[in-house]
Amino acid sequence: MFTIAAVSTNVVALPVGTILDHFGPKVSGIIGSLLITIGSTLFAFAWRLPFDAYIPGYLFMALGGPFIFISSFQLSNTFPQYSGLILALLTGAFDTSSAMFLFYRLVFEATDGAFSTQKFFLVYLIVPLYILIVQIFAMPSQSYKTVGELVTEVEEQAGDIHDSDDDIEDEALVQRLREARRVHRESVISEITELLGSKDAEAQTKKEEKQKNISGVWGALHGLEAHKQIRSPWFILITLFTVLQMTRINYFVATIRTQYTELLGSYDKAVEVNNFFDVALPLGGVLSVPFIGLLLDNTSTVFSLSLLVIIATTIGILGIIPQMWAAYANVCLFVVYRPLYYTTVS
Repeated sequence: MFTIAAVSTNVVALPVGTILDHFGPKVSGIIGSLLITIGSTLFAFAWRLPFDAYIPGYLFMALGGPFIFISSFQLSNTFPQYSGLILALLTGAFDTSSAMFLFYRLVFEATDGAFSTQKFFLVYLIVPLYILIVQIFAMPSQSYKTVGELVTEVEEQAGDIHDSDDDIEDEALVQRLREARRVHRESVISEITELLGSKDAEAQTKKEEKQKNISGVWGALHGLEAHKQIRSPWFILITLFTVLQMTRINYFVATIRTQYTELLGSYDKAVEVNNFFDVALPLGGVLSVPFIGLLLDNTSTVFSLSLLVIIATTIGILGIIPQMWAAYANVCLFVVYRPLYYTTVS
């Protein structure tokens, strides 16, 4: 059930991107809410259905996530001066989402199963309903643009020099027209930055250029045809790395109790590690978000990827040491590595 859902979640990212490009975040969010509604309903009534409804139920829940989560990234441009904070909140919400099911497990055990999965998922239908209402009445139809993109668009549409200037013989008139266009263009840019509450547009654009230069690889594949990009080492190595890491991450999350039961030779110790992991996973995601932002904004892509490889190797080593200290160290490193990996590769 977990394997099918995990694979589907990653595969569906492709059509989600296409839908975002052609129809905008509103349509993507509505589709996501409908998929989660179907999944929750199947979970709630699975015990009454004549087939194993948990597998398709989990599948629909998994498919709905990317439609909502990926389309929400554009919200970081709503208020450019707080874009980092907004993106951190979105990423933190993603990482802490697993905590809800931890709370449910605690309630389920505390009530001896009285608060059943049927009751839980019927209540959970509030979530896709809320998302649907917000998408229809509050969210934008088109993605928000960065300040740099808006400024570039204004400069392209309202340039100082027009082709029609060549038809005017009076040079003084041409200069007055160009000066008027320049004043108008700067006024529009000033209104944009003031309206969005952002810093100076030129400074914002320079900041974005600085981040591109820091990356060390910006533009490496620009201008190449798709088949050449796909056959390049950039694509092949990143794809292989992503396949390996997604397999490792999802396998660890799904089988942590089984792994440590075998490794530590004790079911009770494995449960102890598993309980610590349930709390550390959402908590680690929240605490690591600010540091991840600083790392990615101020280091090169090569450095970031090298750091991922070093941490992944360390996790692999800790994962085969049959000691409790190694188990706790492994969990602590894993819960920080997971959001770092997702953010860096994205």
